Amino acid sequence: MEYLDWVQWPAMVITILAAWLVGSQQERRRKAGFWFFLLSNVLWIIWGAYDDAWALIILQLGLAVMNVRGTIKNAQAQSAASR
Repeated sequence: MEYLDWVQWPAMVITILAAWLVGSQQERRRKAGFWFFLLSNVLWIIWGAYDDAWALIILQLGLAVMNVRGTIKNAQAQSAASR
């Protein structure tokens, strides 16, 4: 199962990309950023389970909830702006 050691690297790259996208002024990029964050949460949880990093797993679950909230808030803001 040593190949799971490598999951942390794409998780890290995707997390950095997500943060960059969420900080964008373009709505499409911000939306993509939230989805990339959710993908990174999944990857970190996979790696955390493999490495018995329970604090990391709990952190990623909490961050995933915030990412879902951000996605919903972003959609609501878009809906309000288009009225």
